[in-house]
Amino acid sequence: MFDKVEDIVRHFEEVLNELQEPDTINNQDKFRKLMKEQTDLAPIVEEYKEYKAAKEGIEESLMILEEESDEEMKELAKEELADCKERVEQAEEKLKILLLPKDPNDDKNVIVEIRGGAGGDEAALFAAELYRMYTKFAESNHWKTEMMSLNENGIGGFKEAVFMIVGNGAYSKLKYESGVHRVQRIPVTESGGRIHTSTATVAIMPEAEEVDVEIDMNDCKFDVFRASGNGGQCVNTTDSAVRLTHIPTGIVISCQDEKSQLKNKDKALKVLRSRLYDLELQKAHDEEAEARRSQVGTGDRSEKIRTYNFPQGRVTDHRIKFTSHRLDEVLNGDLTEILDNLIAADQAAKLAKMNESA
Repeated sequence: MFDKVEDIVRHFEEVLNELQEPDTINNQDKFRKLMKEQTDLAPIVEEYKEYKAAKEGIEESLMILEEESDEEMKELAKEELADCKERVEQAEEKLKILLLPKDPNDDKNVIVEIRGGAGGDEAALFAAELYRMYTKFAESNHWKTEMMSLNENGIGGFKEAVFMIVGNGAYSKLKYESGVHRVQRIPVTESGGRIHTSTATVAIMPEAEEVDVEIDMNDCKFDVFRASGNGGQCVNTTDSAVRLTHIPTGIVISCQDEKSQLKNKDKALKVLRSRLYDLELQKAHDEEAEARRSQVGTGDRSEKIRTYNFPQGRVTDHRIKFTSHRLDEVLNGDLTEILDNLIAADQAAKLAKMNESA
């Protein structure tokens, strides 16, 4: 492992030197690429410095214990030795995690699809709450959100919402959210006061660039129609809405949020590109069943991943058996604790798999 780290440190120094070159400074594409590489490598280099400092601390402490006759100095050296050994162990574990293969999609923006599932209007209301939860989480990370397509049910619920979250590392955090989310509560639509169980499905897809997926426009059928629902004068009186049908896959996407037909068409193509890219990712997961089992909830979209129980004020993530009694905070976008635990569990599973094959 440390041979690999040494290579990374050498390469990091080469990148730093190259960033100082006039040719690099004048070439913005090259400069941005090297800056990103520097940012990616810096945590490994910093952790390795901490590791080396702790190792030096061990050697110094051992030397003091061997040569020093003063008992008080020896006691201090023993304390320092124990502290440095602990720092070495922690640094080794952190380096192992930092050296895990990085998901190439981690830095991408995401397209989120939320659909009301079992439970009728109550499921649609829950879907709207999930949308609000993710937009609040995006705000807390200083990410931007952009609605792509929205189908409402008339009482404030969402039959389907498709939106984009734009922010560095959005996919790395939100990729664990794909699956079936379940809510247990007394619905506002229920007069008898009984607790109902409803569901909504969430799909998190990395935004696909044109270089990731090539779309043959001959495979696409576009229909235009007049937008309905909430909107300004132009939205509801012109044929600005677009329905895109991808003939080979049967995927249908409707976009009507923009006043411009062209902008709605661009949004529909962006969603289609990400869906096709996601299909390829799912296919790769299916072909690598063992690799998929070592990951936490980034595969099967039909998997029930989380329950939001209102009577008990709790949220339970079933994949990692994690329960939080901060339901209100979670629905207000405070997902950090849950996501940190999911990331930690995923890293632990990958480390275990790596150790098995070592």
